[in-house]
Amino acid sequence: MKATPRGRFPHSRRVGEFVYVSGTSARRPDNTIAGASVDELGTTSLDIRAQTRAVLDNIKTILADHGAGLTDLVQVTSYLVSMNDFGGYNEVWAEHFDESGPTRTTVAVHQLPHPHLLIEIQAVAYLGDTS
Repeated sequence: MKATPRGRFPHSRRVGEFVYVSGTSARRPDNTIAGASVDELGTTSLDIRAQTRAVLDNIKTILADHGAGLTDLVQVTSYLVSMNDFGGYNEVWAEHFDESGPTRTTVAVHQLPHPHLLIEIQAVAYLGDTS
């Protein structure tokens, strides 16, 4: 199950042999956010590693609807609210991909649609023959 998009757009769209994945966050189907917690005093804790893992898991689930997986990604754009999180994000990225993985661009953005979101990723997968 996936979180409902916060607008009138699909999670993904297949065009020929390509699947275009809309910007995906760490939001869960119940609208909570992986890697975000608030204690009884209102102190917020945000974890870029947990959020990056959740985003990649969400993309994996979206791609599965097309019979694809993370290994089919060819291009990714990642949006970070703070480049101070680049190290943790990059660490989790390396758990999933190496230099043969998708091309990647990472940019800093002012904010994302929820103040507890640290990262959003959009991606393109290729389902054709890669030989």
